[in-house]
Amino acid sequence: MRPDLRSLSLVALTKEPALPGTRSRKAGWLTQRSTGWVEQAAEIARPTLRELERLSPVLDLVIRLWLAAVFFKFGLSKIASWDVTVALFAYQYRVPLLPPATAAAMAMTIELIFPALLVLGLGARLASAVLFVFNLVAVVAYPDLSQEELKDHIYWGLLLLVPLFHGPGRISVDYLIRRKLSTATVISR
Repeated sequence: MRPDLRSLSLVALTKEPALPGTRSRKAGWLTQRSTGWVEQAAEIARPTLRELERLSPVLDLVIRLWLAAVFFKFGLSKIASWDVTVALFAYQYRVPLLPPATAAAMAMTIELIFPALLVLGLGARLASAVLFVFNLVAVVAYPDLSQEELKDHIYWGLLLLVPLFHGPGRISVDYLIRRKLSTATVISR
């Protein structure tokens, strides 16, 4: 027969049993059941989580490659029609303090160099930060974006936060450098 739940104290419900599967005196039936269920769920989830963890560097790389392709294409389009690009910066994009040709050249440079760094995973956090700010400036400088274009910029911004905060992952030059430096530090000690 189960005890009346109102008679159980908070301490009895939160107290861990001495060993997994053992009973505590006041809430033994409750802790035994919850411990068994948690252990079973953990056993089922462990292999899946290990496999997902093993694949996470691939996801990091895919995110970096996709973002790099987006920004690099914009940079190439600026080169392909330079006169149109400068005209857009003169009449449509509202970039304060910079002459249109300078702003266009800076935008093109950012869109060509930093995506290449993202692909390599070299200085990936810096590249992500620069592209994130650049993306934000693009939204502010061109307020006539459609809803779809604004959504694209939001997606790009959110995805840029992944390498910015998480790092580029194991499939990157940054990872190789960090690994090399850590082994050199261990050897020199």
